[in-house]
Amino acid sequence: MKKSAVKVLAPVLLVSVLLLVMTGCNRQILDTTYSFSYARIYTPDGQILVEGKVSSWRDFEDDDQLQVVINGTTYLTHTSLVILSTE
Repeated sequence: MKKSAVKVLAPVLLVSVLLLVMTGCNRQILDTTYSFSYARIYTPDGQILVEGKVSSWRDFEDDDQLQVVINGTTYLTHTSLVILSTE
C-alpha cells in the first residue's frame, strides 16, 4: 500500500511544484494566435481615445505594448489601455 501511495503522490507533487515554478516565469508555455476584429483604446485618465474595426494588431513579446491599426491609423499603447474583442 505504501508503494501505490508514493506512485500516486509523486507525480502530483512534481506537477504542483512545476506549476508553482512556472508561474514566476511570465512565459507562455503554448504559443497561440489570436484574432480580434474590434478594439477600444483608452487614455490614461479612462476616456475613450478611439474605437473601431481592427485592421491589424501586434503584441511585442517582451514588452507591455500593443500596436493596433484602426481606420488606417496606428496606435502604440500600453496593454492596460486596450480592449480587444471579436465583437
